[in-house]
Amino acid sequence: MAVFQPTEIFKHITDIPLSFFVEHDIKAVILDVDNTLTSHNNPVPAEGVLQWLKQLKNCGFEVAILSNNSRKRVAPFAKKLGLDYVSRACKPLTFGVTRACKKYSLPPQQVALIGDQIFTDIMGGNLKGVCTVLVEPYELEQGWFFRLKRKLEKPVLRKYRRLSGKP
Repeated sequence: MAVFQPTEIFKHITDIPLSFFVEHDIKAVILDVDNTLTSHNNPVPAEGVLQWLKQLKNCGFEVAILSNNSRKRVAPFAKKLGLDYVSRACKPLTFGVTRACKKYSLPPQQVALIGDQIFTDIMGGNLKGVCTVLVEPYELEQGWFFRLKRKLEKPVLRKYRRLSGKP
């Protein structure tokens, strides 16, 4: 079950204090796109995301996007944010996370992966050994596969909250 447990959970990405990364000796932050930086398929970052990213970069953290989406979806969004990206990351497989670690010449322990899905983002990050942060999705997707995954995530979230003592 530990492979599904995030290091930490925050409501939104903008709620993650920069001190979290310092406390965990993180040097690079890799980010999912849909429902992490914006709502699903939205070309505009959510409120506060640009300012949060600017603070992160100003503090010297390496920042990149890691998405299972196609280059067509990820490239324009990454360009808008001024970030490098890895598209078709194949999460939960670790290929994309490994590419991000190699890009910054960092061991997995100094990389954080932030995303909204346990069975892709958190599992993929944990399999590689990076710090994983789960955020709540900005909106719930309507497709049957997403609804099934969200339903399967509920017991994992209950266990995390029980073990961590967090609401």
